[in-house]
Amino acid sequence: MKIALLQLEILEKNKAANVAHGLQLAHSAATDHDLLVLPEVWTTGYSLGHLAEEAEEPASPVIGELQRLAAEKQCAIIAGSVPMRRGGKIYNTSVAIAKDGGIVNMYDKAHLFGLFNEERFFAPGSNFQTFELDGLCCGSTICYDLRFPELYRHLALQGAQLIFCPAEWPEARGDIWRLLAQARAAENHIFVAAVNCAGSFKGAPFYGHSMVIAPSGKILAEAGMEEEVLSCTIDLADIAKVRGRLNALADVRKELIQ
Repeated sequence: MKIALLQLEILEKNKAANVAHGLQLAHSAATDHDLLVLPEVWTTGYSLGHLAEEAEEPASPVIGELQRLAAEKQCAIIAGSVPMRRGGKIYNTSVAIAKDGGIVNMYDKAHLFGLFNEERFFAPGSNFQTFELDGLCCGSTICYDLRFPELYRHLALQGAQLIFCPAEWPEARGDIWRLLAQARAAENHIFVAAVNCAGSFKGAPFYGHSMVIAPSGKILAEAGMEEEVLSCTIDLADIAKVRGRLNALADVRKELIQ
């Protein structure tokens, strides 16, 4: 499976430019990849005060365009995350789109970042199921979720082989980004696609360094801090090879996490 991580430079308070640029890069990358992944809140950026006007609906033009792109190019898409309004609430939602353009999963960010008062803007999600994408069992997480290993373990025990983590992770905590992403992959013997953004918010730079990590914990591909489309081919047989040597999942005491 050939994956493209779209490490976009996201602008503050400029949704129109972000959407146009993100779709342009997605159209370009979809031609020769099986799967595209965008970063967290790539449409609006972290300017959350405008969500009442800028949140998407499930049938929004942005999601619709990505569905058409997936079907046209036969390329699955994890639409990073977008602020999405459903049932009178706004969630930070990651939409998974299959190669035929159909939506196969919507994951709402479970862990809201208290340091930045995300609970003022978003409702927390409670949908923790896996989903199938191009025959592969997958799971979705978003940014701060990376600090909560029980979510990754829950998805891995459901059979997830590849877990996505779109993010807007700052340079100030960049060392933790790499450490946690590698740990989540190694402790569950899964692939992790961690997709950060480029640019800055209120003068604080984002870390970039989007990564694809193998079930062994080895980084297979890693971007720098600037905007980049990171391409990586993964061999799904590596999961069985790693678990054939040491399978910690088989020894999990499930009663400790239920």
